[in-house]
Amino acid sequence: MKAAVPVILALLVSGIVQAEPPQLRDRQTGKYLGNLSSNPYDANSVSNPYGRYGSEHSSDSINNPHGQYGSRYSNDSPNNPYATNLPAVYGNDGNRY
Repeated sequence: MKAAVPVILALLVSGIVQAEPPQLRDRQTGKYLGNLSSNPYDANSVSNPYGRYGSEHSSDSINNPHGQYGSRYSNDSPNNPYATNLPAVYGNDGNRY
């Protein structure tokens, strides 16, 4: 029985460590816009300044001030306080929040 406790504990902890970050998606089209992660090394993170979803030069990035999802004038941008089609946050369970 004592040997089972570390195995069960390891399984529980590994489930926590491997949890995926929430995702950002266009509300109308469902287009994937990256992971909401502060990890600058995650290729799909909005915090990766060299990645597709974090670069200020990428058309799919919320960090591009001239792009559809980053401009302060775009209806699809979280940087526009009057936008009506803000990107939606989806959890690991697939639900929109």
